[in-house]
Amino acid sequence: MAKRVRKCVVPAAGLGTRFLPATKSVPKELLPIVDTPTLQYIVGEAAHAGIEDVILITARGKTSMVDHFDLSPELEETLLARGKVAERNALRAISSMARLSSVRQHEALGLGHAVLQAANLVGDEPFAVILGDDVIDAEVPAIAQLVECYERTGMGVVALMEVPVEETSLYGVAAGEMIDERTMRIDHMVEKPKSDPPSNLAVIGRYVLPSRVFDYLREVKPGVGGEIQLTDALAMLAQREGLVGYRFEGKRYDAGDRLGYLKANVAFALKRPDLRDGLLAWLREIVEQG
Repeated sequence: MAKRVRKCVVPAAGLGTRFLPATKSVPKELLPIVDTPTLQYIVGEAAHAGIEDVILITARGKTSMVDHFDLSPELEETLLARGKVAERNALRAISSMARLSSVRQHEALGLGHAVLQAANLVGDEPFAVILGDDVIDAEVPAIAQLVECYERTGMGVVALMEVPVEETSLYGVAAGEMIDERTMRIDHMVEKPKSDPPSNLAVIGRYVLPSRVFDYLREVKPGVGGEIQLTDALAMLAQREGLVGYRFEGKRYDAGDRLGYLKANVAFALKRPDLRDGLLAWLREIVEQG
């Protein structure tokens, strides 16, 4: 029987250059979708999937990400003094979402290198990986869907999403044999194919992996810029032990892209009863004005 997935690694050491100048002083992971930082959505997804420990991979100048999940007694006292009990309770709940720890990635040497920094804290357990740029709105948390697939198959799992063939060059692309309607046993993976993609199934930022992937990451040879790619370690895992892809249910937004980030804000705002009517009215006005 597969061990329960209790830990999640969240690589969050990037510079966020696509969101400059905002990210000059604010980590991109703390940029809000409406009024909630992207990182909080990610940690919340892990927590709602039953994951107990979240390991943030951070970098110099990004300690505010950890601070966000700490208690804030002074602010809480101010809210209580003003009678804002619900707001105070919501604020306090952030600190109890999951047990949070952090590890520094001292050099930006690729996603695989970032994940490898968590090896000592993960130990010999299976673990999840959630990339903060991919925000997924789903009735069942996307990472929970992958955990279920891992428990069912006993193999590492990556999230898959159908994309137009002309967009496959933007993603890692997986190919293999379909086990059922949503599950594919992966034969090979190609990182950002320039032509002739093996499929239109893109790998999205959700993974559930056995701890042995750390051995493969140590084995991977650095590529351009000295970076260690997670995709290379996953290719080894697929060849030696097996790897499956799961077509998750839900809507994915690329919050690491400016347009995708704007779409996420609009979509999540439309789900809010306090904002929906006013936002819809304004959007109709904008559309009518052309």
